[in-house]
Amino acid sequence: MPVQRTFLGRPLPPMTPKRTAVLLSTIAVFAIFTLVFTLPNSIPAGPSLGRFTDHKIPLPKLPKTLSPSILNPFRQAAHAPPVQKNSTSGEASWYSNWNWLSPFSSSVTLDENRSLLPPLIDRPPIYTYYDHTLQKENDLKEAENAILVTWRRAWWAQGFKPVILSPAEAMNNPLYAELQMLEVEPYLKTEFSRWLAWETMGTGLLCNHLLLPMGSHEDALLAFLRRGDYPMLTRFDNLGSGLFAGSKADIAAAVKQALSNKSLKDAKDFITAVKPKTFQIEQRHASLAYYDSTTVKEKYSKVADEIEADGPRGLMTLNKLTISHLHTTWQNTFSKGIAVLKPQPKYMTAAIESALKLAEFLTQCPPSPLPSSCPPNNNRCKPCMASHVLKITTPEVYRNASDLYTIGTVPHPFTTALMSSSKDISEINIPWIRRKSKRDPWLTTITAELLGTGVSGPARVVKFKDAVASQYGTAHSLWITAEKDMPEDLDWYFGFTIPRNATDRGESETPVPGPERRPKIIPDPKDGPVVSEDEILKEKALLKSAVEFGKARTPEEEKIRKAIEAWNMADTEAWRFARAFLERNRMERLKWEEEERKYAGGKAGAERGKNEGWGRWFDDR
Repeated sequence: MPVQRTFLGRPLPPMTPKRTAVLLSTIAVFAIFTLVFTLPNSIPAGPSLGRFTDHKIPLPKLPKTLSPSILNPFRQAAHAPPVQKNSTSGEASWYSNWNWLSPFSSSVTLDENRSLLPPLIDRPPIYTYYDHTLQKENDLKEAENAILVTWRRAWWAQGFKPVILSPAEAMNNPLYAELQMLEVEPYLKTEFSRWLAWETMGTGLLCNHLLLPMGSHEDALLAFLRRGDYPMLTRFDNLGSGLFAGSKADIAAAVKQALSNKSLKDAKDFITAVKPKTFQIEQRHASLAYYDSTTVKEKYSKVADEIEADGPRGLMTLNKLTISHLHTTWQNTFSKGIAVLKPQPKYMTAAIESALKLAEFLTQCPPSPLPSSCPPNNNRCKPCMASHVLKITTPEVYRNASDLYTIGTVPHPFTTALMSSSKDISEINIPWIRRKSKRDPWLTTITAELLGTGVSGPARVVKFKDAVASQYGTAHSLWITAEKDMPEDLDWYFGFTIPRNATDRGESETPVPGPERRPKIIPDPKDGPVVSEDEILKEKALLKSAVEFGKARTPEEEKIRKAIEAWNMADTEAWRFARAFLERNRMERLKWEEEERKYAGGKAGAERGKNEGWGRWFDDR
């Protein structure tokens, strides 16, 4: 029989295993509490026992100042990275850092409104020489200036920094005085002045303004030239003095060698004034098109005859021809056409209207004096004709294809919520956002084909940023925001003048056909439902309300905007990133243009009157 235990003469109840476990647990908790909080304070302080008892387990404490980051508000507050120069434009602000592919910018910038962008890539300089001091007729100057603008746009779009040199740079060269004492022909003296100006500037490319890049952004030669490292002084076979590449040391050595040539009077140009081994001759240059007088006479006799009959008018015709070839080369690069992203097609027709019209203009055949001609470097091009028109599609998803150009319109999450719900602004409140609206619907939709449906928002943001801001992405896509007008400087983005009207498609038409003659885009049923005119009008009204809401907000409306941004963190990050990236590109070009106005008389290569912008194209919006 079990032993009956007693306490003070009274029998104790039997100890079951469950009661024993509870008793032992209580004793253990009491013992630990006593050791941690009582024993260290009861032992006198002293060196002999300090290493055993003079340590306390600190209790966790919340920081007095919380981090502003919504991702981790309990993190210790830290100073935000310093504001960089030229990093703000309107409401957009950014911070350039190699960690730009972080899903959320605020994890680095510690500022919800500051986007994390990739560092600006150094543009290697490409120089051309133009003597603006010569006395010429105004018509001739205007024609030459138009050619210089085309040259600048084409090279800027390919990632270079085009710079126009003048006699001022040549005069700054110590060898200029020696050149003036030589008895050589005027054309040869001009050629030497060109090289002296190049040597003054240093390492880079020296280009004739009639030589243009006619190839894809990924072309091997253009990629090599963009690196800006030229180990040897190089010229290109069959291009004459069209393009040179070299370092400052090699340029200086070649100039000194030419000036010391005792037979300089017999030289035809700079190439014949130096030893043949001075240059490394590059055979491959399929992406370069040189419109020198010899090429124009052989391939485009009609233009050559016009130049001979009327110089200014002929040069304007030549400029129009080169622009059409640049446009044709772009169309040939993206043979599968243009994809205008249209996620949630039931209610995003009005939001993508500007992007769709831009696609229409890009698919048009540019005005050309020779519509069926090809660039001099590509005799097998496919000229733009009515029988071969680029296709415009409006898919819901983004597709990463090298021969497909993408135009994406990124809406703010509030715009998406307003247009998808078809509600009045007053009906969008925090309970509706939390209970009925979907999270990150725009970004989830466009990345569904690439990443599937089971991927979280941060991974989708990284994929989106790569599509927008990587070197490959910038050459194959354009991303704008739904709440702003189309940028005014897209000619510089694409590298050619975009037709502002639906013009010649390879057939005989009126010079400027009206809107009724524009080719109609037949929607593909695979791209989603086609909305009616009444629905489009309703969408435009909702979009206008979203734009006005974004400009001025009451404290209560600001609270709603913050709530919807917090609920759609991935969509908000994508919108801010696209806005900041586009604004930074614009500021980079404007800053460069402002700097270049100081040189070459401030007029060479400058746009006359500036184009009207894109706002007038979309007056019906």
